[in-house]
Amino acid sequence: MEHILRPIYQERASQANTLGVLMIDKKQNEMTVTDTFDTVMLILVKEAEKPVFIKHYTYSEKKAALHIVTEKQLRDWIILGNNKRIFEWIYNGRVVFDRNDFIFTLKKELKEFPISERKKKMGLEFSKLIKRYMDGKAFFEDKHYLDAYNDVVHSLHHLARLAVIENGFHPEVTVWSQVKQIEPEIYKLYIELVNSDEAIEKRLELLFLASEFLIHSRMRTSVSHLLEILKEKDYWTFNELMEKEELVIYSVDLGMLLEYLMDKHLIEEVNVLTKSPGVYHRYYKVLEKN
Repeated sequence: MEHILRPIYQERASQANTLGVLMIDKKQNEMTVTDTFDTVMLILVKEAEKPVFIKHYTYSEKKAALHIVTEKQLRDWIILGNNKRIFEWIYNGRVVFDRNDFIFTLKKELKEFPISERKKKMGLEFSKLIKRYMDGKAFFEDKHYLDAYNDVVHSLHHLARLAVIENGFHPEVTVWSQVKQIEPEIYKLYIELVNSDEAIEKRLELLFLASEFLIHSRMRTSVSHLLEILKEKDYWTFNELMEKEELVIYSVDLGMLLEYLMDKHLIEEVNVLTKSPGVYHRYYKVLEKN
């Protein structure tokens, strides 16, 4: 049936702005990869008015989706990890057009996973992990056990993704299958949390104890990207950090991460007197020993 869809993507491929075209076909028992569509046409472009444009089609009692995505949006997805299907599409999609080996080079980059990109993704996952972990702990201490459970499940997921990245791989849709092979200890924690017959309070208590070490042991490598940036100046205001292009990915989780790193003595606050007596500007810097 591809001949029916060919005119649609061929028209795009003929445009100079188009970098590559991939076809992703629905596989049996894997409908989520294509959002139940029989075929997804992924067209990567250099620039566009909108970072993502999607159009749906029906043909011969089947359905297809056209996704036009800019290179910048694609790379944001790869760093942020908030579109897990994109890895499946790039890895397993059929390349029907590839201008100047753009898709070939992209696949090579994903496979090699350069250390600079790895550091960014580790920092991002660690910041999300700390936010969820600290929120879960606060709920637990207030005896809001179901809310704590929700945050802890999410924190374990970020810990799992962090472990995968640390081992040089991109977290994929089936991240727990990856973790089972790479970091069985984290997988075991997750299974014990969701399958245990213990009371929820007891499960959470044991998990907080066990995961503390797993988090702390990954702390320094996970925040190396952030510390390298902090070392560029003697000290920073929080707003300066929020506006730093390389730190935009941390978003709302940055504040909690800074507090956590101060508690762990990796960074410290610097107080500078304001015009108001007894009120200080709060700055952040890396501790000398780090």
